[in-house]
Amino acid sequence: MIELEGLTKRYGEKVAVNDLTFTVRPGVVTGFLGPNGAGKSTTMRMMLGLDRPSAGDVRIDGRHYDQIRHPLKYIGALLDAKAMHGGRSAFNHLLCLAQSNGIPKSRVGEVLDTVGLTAVAKKKAKGFSLGMGQRLGIAGALLGDPQILMFDEPVNGLDPEGIHWIRNLMKSLAAQGRTVFVSSHLMSEMALTADHLVVIGQGRLLADTSMADFIRQNSRSYVRLRSPQQERLRDVLHEAGITVVEAGNGTLEVDGSTSDRLGEIAAEHHLVLHELSPQQASLEEAFMQLTAESVEYHAHSETTPPDTSGWQAQAPPGDGGWGGQWSQQKKSGS
Repeated sequence: MIELEGLTKRYGEKVAVNDLTFTVRPGVVTGFLGPNGAGKSTTMRMMLGLDRPSAGDVRIDGRHYDQIRHPLKYIGALLDAKAMHGGRSAFNHLLCLAQSNGIPKSRVGEVLDTVGLTAVAKKKAKGFSLGMGQRLGIAGALLGDPQILMFDEPVNGLDPEGIHWIRNLMKSLAAQGRTVFVSSHLMSEMALTADHLVVIGQGRLLADTSMADFIRQNSRSYVRLRSPQQERLRDVLHEAGITVVEAGNGTLEVDGSTSDRLGEIAAEHHLVLHELSPQQASLEEAFMQLTAESVEYHAHSETTPPDTSGWQAQAPPGDGGWGGQWSQQKKSGS
């Protein structure tokens, strides 16, 4: 379990993370979302002791990260797939991490097999593709068989098979009762993977709720209907006290009612329906709705001049992120 209480990070006058308090619990995949510059990477760095908070506290199973003797046995992290010595082979990279954290050599082969890199175990990491680097980084996170795992953009560079694999891996880890915390900009993938969401904007907590509740609370749900008897259907629904909106293309939209009830009303009046479908926003639409006022960097079309009145030329330092494994290796004396 990861616990944040009043976590704050300032860079001069810039507040990158502002009084964050939430708990990442075991047994579920918790997604960590926010626009660019929201403070996600800075938050994850503070969780791993890479950045020191200006205020507040973060604990890993009740302890600060620097109090853990062999951190890879407690928490595995992938913050940057490039955070490895390119001159080392995949095997030797993992062996170095294992030796610095009291992990048996046999575990190296096991995790290489888990991530599908056994065939290239002796090849130098500098020749790896982005996707292979991601797999090696994930192997490092799994090396100590930890109960807590953190992944920042884990599907970056992976092909469809790899994306499907990491999705199922994270779900299986959570099903084993482990704590899984994952940050990603790929909303469609997060919608398929995460059970719980923590959303931040401009360093502040915007939401800490289940996936289903997040979408329901930040989007419009309605029922769409089509019928060859549209005028009669509209009159019947109006008589039942139901407000109907014509949406064009021969469709009607109804808020505040269920598809079951609407179908029953149509059946009672012998009305033919060509469509009766409940509509709900995607995670991406709900996210955009919630964070619309928290986006720090906006793109502008060529025909629309940018508003530079509030522009800040430099993003806060440290939000790009170093690799968690390098930190763990360094802190363990390697």
